[in-house]
Amino acid sequence: MTPAGEHELGGTEPAGAKAAGRPSSLDAYESLLSAIEGGEFAPGARLREVELARRFGISRTPVREALKRLEHQGLVVHEPHHGAIVATLDDTQLAELYEMREVLEGTAARLAALHATEAEISLLAALVERDAALVDRPEELAANNRIFHRQIRNAARNRYLNGMLESMRLSLALLGGTTLAVQGRGADSVAEHRAVVERIAARDSAGAEREARAHIRAAYRARILRAPG
Repeated sequence: MTPAGEHELGGTEPAGAKAAGRPSSLDAYESLLSAIEGGEFAPGARLREVELARRFGISRTPVREALKRLEHQGLVVHEPHHGAIVATLDDTQLAELYEMREVLEGTAARLAALHATEAEISLLAALVERDAALVDRPEELAANNRIFHRQIRNAARNRYLNGMLESMRLSLALLGGTTLAVQGRGADSVAEHRAVVERIAARDSAGAEREARAHIRAAYRARILRAPG
């Protein structure tokens, strides 16, 4: 768990950057997951070992291991004559995912209102202000959005909820790009985040859960609007 106020506002490590002493398969896994999460590899995209090894500057073996791990987690599937591809969620899976996300994110906000420190609340408020400066840059706003939600779940002080939300993050990576690119969604999301933080700061647990649930429902509606067809 990242301590409140530490390095979340300082940016993230570039994809593919290798940490000293870590196995290259872990770096390949995290870089691939980040690329899928960021929409660089959309659902249905082919993942060729040779191209990925060249991209990350490593051999094919750690890439193969990373792909196996992603396959085990349901993010990658193997199709005959196509090899590894990014998995795709159907409409039913999408609805189920957002239904569960609403429950978990709402619970996280409720618990954060009970347990967050003043420093954590200040950090959440700062993240909302950073949101406001990024409304015209949806990809950067999406990255900040992920930090915001991670901070709320950390402030909830519940390891089991944290674990479930981290597991859900893997499924969210399959959504294929951000809804914050939908016209007006960025500004709406900032307002929704601000409402959540206001309820957390007021120690209004029921209000924090209500606002967080409303935020996820709005994100789902934007996701449906963004879907092709």
